[in-house]
Amino acid sequence: MPIASWLIFRAVQWRARRGLRDEDRSPAAARSAEDQKEVSWRTGIRGETYAYWYLRRLGYVFVARNYRSRSAKGEIDMIGYDGGTLAFVEVRTRTMREELTALPELSVTTGKQEMLVRTAKFFLLERRIKECPLRFDVVAIDNEMGEPPMVRLHKDAFSPQV
Repeated sequence: MPIASWLIFRAVQWRARRGLRDEDRSPAAARSAEDQKEVSWRTGIRGETYAYWYLRRLGYVFVARNYRSRSAKGEIDMIGYDGGTLAFVEVRTRTMREELTALPELSVTTGKQEMLVRTAKFFLLERRIKECPLRFDVVAIDNEMGEPPMVRLHKDAFSPQV
């Protein structure tokens, strides 16, 4: 593992030691819906950054982040090589609350899987990648307020024959 990736992940991990949100502890009901969307969006971006350095520390070499095809609807959070395998990575971050108990990885529905597969096909066509082992990974991040994020990596989370 490259030392730079390890050091940067340690810095990102230290920054996230109290969670991925930087908001105050005021009740969620006191904020407008637009403010809540902004906070959720920033938390998602921080979750993707955390996942990026987590995976880099594990040896992934990324070739694209937040890839969008001109021809297809959808986005792939990260695309990179894990050894000789091209991995399409979807990151799901969820802030834990009392009423929210579902695991973030369960939000990768069949419809989301189909969109990821379709977008991955466009990526392969645009980059002219013919023969390469592929897989679809899901990184699930549980973000509990005041606690460091908990990461679960699901390699080969679903099959491209969706």
